[in-house]
Amino acid sequence: MPEPAIDTPPRPVSFREALRFWLQLGFISFGGPAGQIALMHTELVERRRWISEQRFLHALNYCMVLPGPEAQQLATYIGWLMHRTWGGLAAGALFVLPSLAVLIALSWVYLAFGQLAAVAGVFYGLKPAVTALVVHAAHRIGTRALRNRWLWGIAAAAFAGIALAGLPFPVIVLAAALVGHLGGRWAPGVFAPGGGHGAAQARRGPALIDDDTPTPAHARFSRRGLLRVLAAGLALWAGAMGLLVLASGWQGTLTQMGAFFTKAALLTFGGAYAVLPYVYQGAVEHHQWLSGPQMIDGLALGETTPGPLIMVVAFVGFVGGWTKALFGPDALFLAGATAACVVTFFTFLPSFVFILAGGPFIESTHGKLQFTAPLTAITAAVVGVILSLALFFAVHVLWPKGWPGPFDATAALMALGAGVALFRFKLGVMPLLAACGLLGLVLTLLQH
Repeated sequence: MPEPAIDTPPRPVSFREALRFWLQLGFISFGGPAGQIALMHTELVERRRWISEQRFLHALNYCMVLPGPEAQQLATYIGWLMHRTWGGLAAGALFVLPSLAVLIALSWVYLAFGQLAAVAGVFYGLKPAVTALVVHAAHRIGTRALRNRWLWGIAAAAFAGIALAGLPFPVIVLAAALVGHLGGRWAPGVFAPGGGHGAAQARRGPALIDDDTPTPAHARFSRRGLLRVLAAGLALWAGAMGLLVLASGWQGTLTQMGAFFTKAALLTFGGAYAVLPYVYQGAVEHHQWLSGPQMIDGLALGETTPGPLIMVVAFVGFVGGWTKALFGPDALFLAGATAACVVTFFTFLPSFVFILAGGPFIESTHGKLQFTAPLTAITAAVVGVILSLALFFAVHVLWPKGWPGPFDATAALMALGAGVALFRFKLGVMPLLAACGLLGLVLTLLQH
């Protein structure tokens, strides 16, 4: 799609055209939530100008405080804002379905053929690239969100809190929201939207959904609309759970997966890494759907496939369905694929409900400082959290056997090269991942 002229707003986007974009995004959304949000910002705000910087960040702030995958929820929000409920459902689903298909295929290869040197080599090259992508995304979002020293201070405090003190992510979010709430009253200029954002948008030209674009009729808040969405979400959950109970009883593996991952979906404040200990405890220790080493391998798959990192739950479901041989020893793939789909449905259903139910209220708060100031502070805190994720990746990539074990100089050089390609040469996500994966494959094969 050609970029619109800088001094005119883009032409209206058809639902079919948006579908093509969301499907493309589902296949190229590597790099975890930070990389995915940065990619959406580049495509939707800077290149296509479908939404302005302030409206994008306003939606992002809301998604950051929700349990669940924030990048997928952001796609759902923007799709809903542009093309009503079906637009949100399509955007959110297409963000997940490519990842689900890829993970089902990779999970089958993993269980059927074991650890192949070629697969391990590709992963070896991808991990340094993912680390560089997270750092790059933190820089991109930070340069826009941290407009003054107070917001920088919030980001630094969040980084220290989660990386050094080990504070839970919900505590950091609540503390940032409180600071923003009080700061919006005592120092409104610090937390007011605008500043660098407005200037950047002016250089780009007007957006299709611009700062002053009125909220469309379907996105206006009403109690009837809120109750309708909540009732539909509850009915979908109850209907799916009822079918599983009828098919296999309450103690059946698929029923237990549906119940467990519903709870996990409501606890995923802070993204996939925040909920992984809970998933590990339930899936490995309690239900024994897979082993500890398999869980670690699944995390590696989740890190290096498109889509939200929480999609590692699809791997958990596939291995659990395969291990339990739900449909007999001759239908292991069908059992794994079915379990992966069930787990994905129950993990992401709450995310759609949160956006479609809460989106109209959030749209009604656009430009109101008493609501936006806490969200501005939360965004600043999230920059620090993203940096802590980059540190987590770097430690595990550069010291693969644990700190202070042997240092992997090759991985360090690959991460440095990926960073230079991103920061200096503005290399795209897909070319970077392809190059690093190929390099990792070559290096691994040369060692065998």
